[in-house]
Amino acid sequence: MNILVIGSGAREHAICYAVSQSSRLNELYAIPGNYGISQLAECHIIDINNFNEIYAFAIKKNIDLIIVGPEVPLVNGIVDYFTSKKIKIFGPDKFAAQLEGSKSFMKDLCREYNIPTAQYEKFQNSDDAIKYLEKQSYPIVIKADGLAAGKGVTIAEDFKAASIAVQDVFNHKFGENMDVVIEEFMHGEEASYFVCSDGKDFVSLISAQDHKRIGEGDTGPNTGGMGAYSPAPVFTDNVKKQVDTEIIKPTLRAMINKGHPFKGILYAGLMIKNEKAKLVEYNIRFGDPECQVLMMSIKSDLIDLITYTIDGSIKDYKCDWHDEDCATVVLASKGYPGEFKKDTEIRGLENIVTNQSLQIFHAATVESEKKILANGGRVLSITAKDTSLRSALNTIYNEIKKIDWDECYYRNDIGHKAFKK
Repeated sequence: MNILVIGSGAREHAICYAVSQSSRLNELYAIPGNYGISQLAECHIIDINNFNEIYAFAIKKNIDLIIVGPEVPLVNGIVDYFTSKKIKIFGPDKFAAQLEGSKSFMKDLCREYNIPTAQYEKFQNSDDAIKYLEKQSYPIVIKADGLAAGKGVTIAEDFKAASIAVQDVFNHKFGENMDVVIEEFMHGEEASYFVCSDGKDFVSLISAQDHKRIGEGDTGPNTGGMGAYSPAPVFTDNVKKQVDTEIIKPTLRAMINKGHPFKGILYAGLMIKNEKAKLVEYNIRFGDPECQVLMMSIKSDLIDLITYTIDGSIKDYKCDWHDEDCATVVLASKGYPGEFKKDTEIRGLENIVTNQSLQIFHAATVESEKKILANGGRVLSITAKDTSLRSALNTIYNEIKKIDWDECYYRNDIGHKAFKK
């Protein structure tokens, strides 16, 4: 098969890595890709939201399957577009993508189908939102009602912080024309759970735990994610049964009832307390950095999983996993998620010998005059698997020491919650 991967992050590099292992692969392409992806795939610079140009490329290269990494083209309807052109594409349609694209759509669906989640209210102007905040207890959660690259959520400790967060949304900090969703603060431990659905049935993938805050000890502002590990100890068999029954199945049933069965990866962000989970959010694609640990952990052929999903026969598919713990640590530019220097040189990557148990997944890297440069916030994901999580993380942190990059920042405490168990 000729396969096209859409995206340019470490998530897409990890997807390309897994696809490259498949015996079904003929040619692999990426739009736009990055330096790391270019070692596995032929990369082409095309705007990922220019569907007509991507279609012309797909016809030219005889593409059999498109795998979409990021959420924005999914929310913008890329699946509807290519389905109408009779080209196989992996992901939900535009309507179903609202599960991630609109916080209020997801919360209203939870209310309608009695899916456990935080209490919430939605506001279309700051005056009403601030009046509501005056009567609330704290902490409280403020969310921009739209896509914000993982940065549109604020946990406000008091009224002042909550008011500022509300004003940020209505002052278009995260995008134009966004409403505000205000939620009660949920106590517990977060985990991510991934399933793959063909619209009717689903297969469970694995659980993971992300580290969203920039600072060690889970402090500072939210980021796109600074590291992850899998499996998440807090996601027990009992929790899985409850989540499948009370969260995943009702959601899939709801989308069928709305006339848009959900096809693709459904990523449930969960808050777990006393072996009971509530839904924090849905994502409608592989997470980043969770995808990096998923793609290192999957034993089955990723292309098989995807084609069974698209063809509507996922109930006949068994997904196998390596019996190892896996972790990834994100290397970011100093200053991220705020201002940071661009085009800083990264040296020493050649000192890391990659193999089936250790990979470097690139995000914001480019090659210029035979130098590898960092040109974004999150830049590399060093990913390893081993017989224990501690061993995998020890490998990662030892390998990071081989990298010479003055502007490098990373967290030293990835996996800390697992070690408290």
